[in-house]
Amino acid sequence: MSSEKEASNMNQDETPALVPNLRFPEFRETNGWDIKLIGPYLEDCSGRVPPETKLPVYSSTREGLKRQDAYFDGRVLQNKSEYGVVLPGCFVYRHMSDDGLFKFNINDTGGAIAVSKEYPAFRTKGLNSTFLLAKLNEGLDFKHFALSQKAGGTRTRLYFSRLCEWHTLLPSLAEQQRIADCLSSLDNLISAQAQKVEALKTHRKGLTQQLFPREGETQPRLRFPEFHNAPAWEVKPLGKVSENLDNRRVPITSTERIAGKIPYYGASGIVDYVEGFIFDEDLLCVSEDGANLVARTYPIAFPISGKTWVNNHAHVLRFQNACTLKCVEMYLNSIQLNDFITGIAQPKLNKAMLDRIPIPHARIPEQQRIAECLSSLDTLITAENQKLEALKTHKKGLMQQLFPCTWVDEP
Repeated sequence: MSSEKEASNMNQDETPALVPNLRFPEFRETNGWDIKLIGPYLEDCSGRVPPETKLPVYSSTREGLKRQDAYFDGRVLQNKSEYGVVLPGCFVYRHMSDDGLFKFNINDTGGAIAVSKEYPAFRTKGLNSTFLLAKLNEGLDFKHFALSQKAGGTRTRLYFSRLCEWHTLLPSLAEQQRIADCLSSLDNLISAQAQKVEALKTHRKGLTQQLFPREGETQPRLRFPEFHNAPAWEVKPLGKVSENLDNRRVPITSTERIAGKIPYYGASGIVDYVEGFIFDEDLLCVSEDGANLVARTYPIAFPISGKTWVNNHAHVLRFQNACTLKCVEMYLNSIQLNDFITGIAQPKLNKAMLDRIPIPHARIPEQQRIAECLSSLDTLITAENQKLEALKTHKKGLMQQLFPCTWVDEP
């Protein structure tokens, strides 16, 4: 008899309960999570409206739901066919992904919205929406499921019908609510910190525009007291303010690169780390990528320091003074450069046009004061952004603890 009991205990030990590593006290003695088909908990709530709809038109992005007129610089993309409709409280997502990852959003705008008719829209029934949103956007088991959907080609497609076939671990509604409340409070902290970072960035952008003269002017709108009676600024072409070192740029193909510790820069920043270096000083890199110069998807001018290698997609400039380098970097990142971009199919900022960009040029003491002011603000933004990233990392770790660290292989 005793051997039968031991065998029974061994079998129980070999099949651990499906519970998270971290569980709220009131649920520690309750049953483990159950494997459930998600379909019965989801209800299709998609609708259609004509292209001339009065509903606000939104895009479902990885940063959340964005009004198209704000997301696309005041434009709403032309649509000749009908739109989809997302009712308040319903989920919506893009059903195609280039990297196998999907972002789900809940319509919390307070009213119905129009979206691409290709976007699936659904609501939950008998399942906590906030809990499901966390599972879909940050759960490891859903990422595993989504990545398994790729069936050839470059894009992964996840239609609503296929989403309904996902099997996942679910706790009771009461435990779902407890987890949702916890994650929501953390999301509120993250949102508040993100708003603080964005407010600082907006303040910095406005301050930069105040500290440099407008086009055609020689006096900034905001000047430090000690320079109120200083001479007017000069406007010089960038080619007269800096020395262009493009003749020393050397590209390396991916097959020629030898891994090392030296940063290898391109138009968007560090591309790789290689052996050897071309430069060993403080310089400014300016992107020649015309698409980026229009879209501003990353800073177009960024400093490089110490031993570096730079390819042919970033211009390299040397300045006599560090404060001049800093001021030019800030100025180039605050203005539009469309008038200096050449080409149509592949727009670029070539050396000739780069050298012609007019740069408002103050005397060195005033440059130094501006550089110190904006640098201190940059330091503050960096510190607040680090707090934001720490909160996101904390949430990611908490998610891994609050959800069982396993996934269900689909039948």
